[in-house]
Amino acid sequence: MTSQSETHSAITAVWKLEQPRLIAGLTRMVRDISLAEELAQDALVIALKTWPDSGVPKNPGAWLTQTAKRRAIDYFRHKKMAATKLVEVGHGIETDIPDQIETLHDALDDDVGDDLLRLIFTSCHPILPAESRVALTLRLLGGLTTEEIARAFLAAEPTIGQRIVRAKKAIADAKIPFEVPRGLERAERLASVLGVLYLIFNEGYSATAGDDWMRPQLCEEATRLGRVLARLAPDEPEVHALVALMEIQSSRLGARTDAKGHPILLQDQDRARWDQLLIRRGLAALARAEELDGANGPYALQAAIAACHARARHAEDTDWPRIVALYATLAQVTPSPVIELNRAVAISMAEGPAAALALIDTIKDDPALKNYHLLYGVRGDMLSKLGRHTEAMLEFRRAAQLTHNEREKTYLLNRAEAG
Repeated sequence: MTSQSETHSAITAVWKLEQPRLIAGLTRMVRDISLAEELAQDALVIALKTWPDSGVPKNPGAWLTQTAKRRAIDYFRHKKMAATKLVEVGHGIETDIPDQIETLHDALDDDVGDDLLRLIFTSCHPILPAESRVALTLRLLGGLTTEEIARAFLAAEPTIGQRIVRAKKAIADAKIPFEVPRGLERAERLASVLGVLYLIFNEGYSATAGDDWMRPQLCEEATRLGRVLARLAPDEPEVHALVALMEIQSSRLGARTDAKGHPILLQDQDRARWDQLLIRRGLAALARAEELDGANGPYALQAAIAACHARARHAEDTDWPRIVALYATLAQVTPSPVIELNRAVAISMAEGPAAALALIDTIKDDPALKNYHLLYGVRGDMLSKLGRHTEAMLEFRRAAQLTHNEREKTYLLNRAEAG
């Protein structure tokens, strides 16, 4: 006999899986994200009341969908009656309530994949600030609670809640159509979608603040959403490329810290702990991106760099000259001082620290790097390798002052003491 706690655990698991699809279908139906969320929550509440007695249905997603659909029909029927009464007393208002309630019965029967794609593009609309896109995407598509998002980004829960509310209001006020854009607009919006997933993943991979160096849950959510997007947009090379990058990077998560949570740098990691299944999936996704003539896309180039590390069974087997060349191409595609800094690290491995330091010194005064702690950390590393220990100590201390991540700060201060 299934206990009530087991049923509630099953409901939680089902909800995590079905929530994005349910909200996506409801949003197409009611054209209002906030209302769609409310209707989905109503369905969850009914499930929590019903399933402990009746048991979890064989097709819980369909059960939730039908329940939410009935709630939506009741909602519109009630609004239609309310609108009729207002007209009767002379207000003569116009409403956007469908004339035929019956058409709503079929509104959730279209391809759910299209609904998810619409929801992804809506949540990541460029009209929204970047932090709002991230919060809304994690809320609607990642299934994270406001509390979980706030904890992941070390923000106050009311702040995250306000971002989500403002984002939904901005979408409603701008009357953004719930659709997948076409042509140039689609390309622009796709870049926004990928940028949001990339930002979420990177925050999980190297947390910008807090006590933990990584937040694996964010990496998992970003990768899962990337896989969904790849299934929904199979002919977009940069989608597959980003998935490839996230899969390969995720393969190292278990080897990036020791038992106490202290960072382990790439060159020192136990590669036997790298997840070979994720590597194979990542390499397959990269191959798909390249088949679609996407080899020189920014995510594809980064994935190709990650693949060079993944293919090397030992650190000394890494093809550093190829990585340098890939970074050079990436710098041409998306010029950035951060990319140049990464290229300098690769150059240090291929040609030595002196050549790397020469490149770093050409970009160290770039305003974009003024408060970028990794600039000083990398420069300190090069100076240390060249035996310039006093200068290295100062750079490591500067890097430690700028980082907000406690694990990274401890590592950098230890490097400063070691020279």
